Amino acid sequence: MRTITALKTLPAVLLTAMVAACGSTPPGASMSATLSTPPAASAPAADAARQLQAYDWDLAAAFDGRGQSAPGWRLPNHTPTRLHFQDQQLSVRNLCNAIGAGYTLDGSRLQVARAMSTMRACAERELMDLEQRVIALLPQAQRYELRAATADKAPMLVLHFADGSRWELAGTPTPATRYGSAGERVFLEVAPQRVACNHPLMPNAMCLRVREIRYGDNGVKQSTGEWRIFQGGIEGYTHEPGIRNVLRLQRYPLAKPGQPQPADAPSHVYVLDMVVESERVR
Repeated sequence: MRTITALKTLPAVLLTAMVAACGSTPPGASMSATLSTPPAASAPAADAARQLQAYDWDLAAAFDGRGQSAPGWRLPNHTPTRLHFQDQQLSVRNLCNAIGAGYTLDGSRLQVARAMSTMRACAERELMDLEQRVIALLPQAQRYELRAATADKAPMLVLHFADGSRWELAGTPTPATRYGSAGERVFLEVAPQRVACNHPLMPNAMCLRVREIRYGDNGVKQSTGEWRIFQGGIEGYTHEPGIRNVLRLQRYPLAKPGQPQPADAPSHVYVLDMVVESERVR
């Protein structure tokens, strides 16, 4: 018997925006349908945009208008706030909700539009408060700096805000950068329990059970595939027994042109972009 004890599903308008660009659209463009499209970037801005889009940017330090360290922007035992730039859309990750806003570059100037977000409540008050502060601050961005990586330091993005405060963010190559392609967007439903499976390197292996879901451009579910065994893991996703999830993933091919692929090697890597739906099943 299945009993639903908790259910979190994205609102239909945001799900529509998420699936409207299915296919080869990279992560981070999920809310483009709800945001106005900025004008095309100039050549210098386009160069900067490529650098911005090649990395995910994690908040490393925050400073107030006097240049003093500003507490409260990073919470203990929490993954730092992450910014992802893609196709003139900025998405904010590692908070409670999915957050997105349009942005434009003009030389060293950065303009961020008012953010849109899902409306999921968060059990942690501190994280909810941080999310609201982030949403309020980002539209105050005025300019940015890109600092190149060194032998012992990741590339840095510095954001300067209207009140004189600034953020310093460390860059991590995006999956598209690491795997050398834009990948393909897919939706997988993950069953609440793992099942026994055959694995050449792991006796008594337990694998995820998944099925693919396809949505129309209007966000309406069109089809659901057959359940199958999913060997390996999903980057960025930790399965909790008893929880059924619908995941938005980016799928990247591992095979390189002209290079033989071992018979027992996975053909693709899957990277979590968003948990669309989560349900506890008993």
